[in-house]
Amino acid sequence: MIDNILFTANIVAPVFLIIALGYAAKKMRIINENFVDVTSKFVFSVSLPALVFMQIAEMDLSKTINFPQILFIYTGTITTFILIWLLSIPFIKDGRDRSVFIQGAFRSNFAIVGFAIISNLFGTAALGKAAIILAFILPLYNILAVIVLTVPLRQTNQLSFYPIIKEILLNPLIVAVIVGLPFSYFTIKLPSIIVTTGNFLSDLALPLALIGIGGSLNLEQIKKASTLAFTSSIIKLILIPLILTTTAYFFGYRGIDLGIMFILFACPTAIVSFIMAEAMGANSKLAGNIILISTLGSVFTIAIGILILKTTGLI
Repeated sequence: MIDNILFTANIVAPVFLIIALGYAAKKMRIINENFVDVTSKFVFSVSLPALVFMQIAEMDLSKTINFPQILFIYTGTITTFILIWLLSIPFIKDGRDRSVFIQGAFRSNFAIVGFAIISNLFGTAALGKAAIILAFILPLYNILAVIVLTVPLRQTNQLSFYPIIKEILLNPLIVAVIVGLPFSYFTIKLPSIIVTTGNFLSDLALPLALIGIGGSLNLEQIKKASTLAFTSSIIKLILIPLILTTTAYFFGYRGIDLGIMFILFACPTAIVSFIMAEAMGANSKLAGNIILISTLGSVFTIAIGILILKTTGLI
């Protein structure tokens, strides 16, 4: 048991220590808001796509892509999304609050926190599997987010799928997957100069992104956080991973596949949910509180989940 606890600590602690470093650096004014904004854009547009491209281009696609797993993730995500929406209607009357509550409860920060934990837990080889899942889950997250941020606000006349499709196709992470797939499928060997450059950029992605998350946290907001923010975070961190990971177990998933799915479901709410809430006229303050609470809470919930899976021999 002690060995499993130490194992889990070694997996989870480094990720959240870097987030804590980002928070401390912001407090000590080593970095500022502009640094967080600029590095976040760089990570999203350059270094994280480089990481995804390198993982896709160098993997064996026939052994990595798992359509039944993708179908399970889609089914689980859409089902929980609908259930959260239906159950929230009697309790949350304000559409601005309800839309943010639902988005906060289902949208996962898989690309940053998830990739960092998967890399520590299973090694960089598992990032290829994670990148494929990311390529499928990102479009779904975007479509569901636009719907839930539009319909509860009774702006159905503004619900146009052209901007959604355009955003998906131009998303740097999706572009990285599309560009990387031919290299994987036709087993095209990348030139060494591209490999070296890509690896340099890839190595920047996760640490820089985690520091940015830490720099964006405002712990003083916890005192002002509402019951809705805590409830949405509890659904995100406890109920969804518990239900969907248990279901995945009964569907026969074990090892790396089960571990990756648990991390996907258990990751804190994605930071982009705040940006979308603000842009679409929803309650962005509530969105920020959900991100803060879920990020801090995930330190414990992800660690406990990994410990349980490791102790029971499921991963």
